[in-house]
Amino acid sequence: MNASIVVVDDDRDYLEVLGRKLADIGFRQVRLEESSVKLAEELEGGCTFDLALIDMTMPDMDGMSLLERIKSNSPSTECIMVTAINEARVAVECLNKGAYDYLVKPVATEDLALAIKRTLERKRLLDLLDLDKRDDLPKLDNEAPFRPIVTQSKKVLRILKEAELHAASLVPVLITGESGTGKELLARAIHAASPRAQHPFTPINMSSLTGSLFEAEFFGHTKGAFTGAESGRVGYLEYTNKGSLFLDEIGDLPMALQGKLLRVLQDGEFSKLGSSTSQKVDLRFIAATNENLEQMMAQKRFRKDLYYRIRGGWLHLPPLRERKEDIFPLARKFLEKYYDVNTEGFIEKDALDLLMRYPYPGNIRELKSILQSAVNLARGAAIREAHLPAHLRAALKECAEEEMQGVDASVLPLAEVEKAHILKVYKQAGENKSRTARLLGIGLNTLRRKLSGYGVS
Repeated sequence: MNASIVVVDDDRDYLEVLGRKLADIGFRQVRLEESSVKLAEELEGGCTFDLALIDMTMPDMDGMSLLERIKSNSPSTECIMVTAINEARVAVECLNKGAYDYLVKPVATEDLALAIKRTLERKRLLDLLDLDKRDDLPKLDNEAPFRPIVTQSKKVLRILKEAELHAASLVPVLITGESGTGKELLARAIHAASPRAQHPFTPINMSSLTGSLFEAEFFGHTKGAFTGAESGRVGYLEYTNKGSLFLDEIGDLPMALQGKLLRVLQDGEFSKLGSSTSQKVDLRFIAATNENLEQMMAQKRFRKDLYYRIRGGWLHLPPLRERKEDIFPLARKFLEKYYDVNTEGFIEKDALDLLMRYPYPGNIRELKSILQSAVNLARGAAIREAHLPAHLRAALKECAEEEMQGVDASVLPLAEVEKAHILKVYKQAGENKSRTARLLGIGLNTLRRKLSGYGVS
C-alpha cells in the first residue's frame, strides 16, 4: 500500500511490534520514530506523512503536544492516538484537537487495520474536496503509473490527481468521455496506482457480450455445462480475483444482463454455469462509456441501481478539441514511434497549423491515425500539408466558409468606416480642412487626398 505512515513511540520494542503489524497489513512506507521532538522539527521543515500513529505518553513532548504540532505544520496528515490509558475524557480531547481515532494498547492487528482503513478513506475524501478548491495544479505522489498519459492540459492533470486518489480506495470508478479520449489508458493507470497493481487487469468490451456468452465468459463453466463444453473454463471474475476488471462500453450492455452484473457488484459472489456452488471474488470494478448514462436511465435503457453502484468515483475525460495544448506533445510522441528517430523538423509549420485547428471528432485515436497515414505518404521526409488526409483539409475549409457565412452582414469594410468618420468630423469642423486634420490627428495633405477620393473638392 502506498500510504506513508510514521509511528511515534519512545518504547522501541512496541514500535517494532507495530511496525511488524503494519507490514503484515501490507504497508511498506512506514517510519518508526522514538523521538517526538525530532519528528516535530522535521515537520516544521516541510516533512509530511499521510498518517501518524502517536503514543500519548512520551518524554520531552507528549502525544497531545505532538498532535498539535502536526496539525499546525501538516494539517493534511491524519492522526491516530495510541495509549495504554482508556479514558473517555482523554479520547474526547484528542478528537477535539484533530485526531481521527483513538486506540488502546495492546492493539490487535484487525483493529489496527480497520482504524487505518477508515482514517485513510477520510483522508482520500478530504483530499478530493481540497482538489476542487485549489487553484494551483496538484502534484502526483506516484507519477509512474500515469506516465503513459501525455498531457499538458490543466484540466486533465487535475483529473489524473483525482484518479490517483480514487486508486488508493476500493470504490468502483466510472470513466466517461467521447470515443478515443483515452479511457482505457486511464483505467490501466488507476489499476497500476492501486494496491492491486500486482494482480490482473482484465479489459472486457461489454458491447460484444450476448446473453449466453456473457455468463460463460464472465462466470466460467464446468465440464458438460452445455453442449460442446468438453472441459471446464475459468471466467473473467475468477481469473481477475484480487485485480481490476475494466468494463468498457458498459452503456452497450443489454438490460437483461445488467441485473446479472449488478448481483456480482453487490454480493461479490457468482456461480459457474453448470454449478450450484457459490464462489466469492475480490475485485475492483472500473467502468467506461461514451454514452450519456443519465439520459439512458431516463429512457429506461440503463438500470439506476447499477449506475449508482458503478459510479463510486466519476472521472470525465474532455475531448481533444477542448485540450488543444495536448495536440503537439501527442503528435511528437506518435512521430517518435513511427520515425524511430529524433522528430525535430519532421513536420512542416503549415501541416502543424492544420493539425492544431482540426476539431478531431475521433479524438486522440484519430490524431494517431492521421499521423500514421501522413508518415506513410511522406516516406521519411518531413510531413507537409499535402500529406494530411483530404477529409481533414476539407473539414477545415468547410469550417472557414461557415465562419464567413456567420459574419454579420451589417458589418462594414474598414475603408467605409474610415470614410464615414472623416466626413462626419469634416462637417462638424465647418468644412475647415486644417481644423479637421488637427482633430483627426493626420496631415493636411493626407486629408486633402482622402477627401478628393471621396469626391469632395
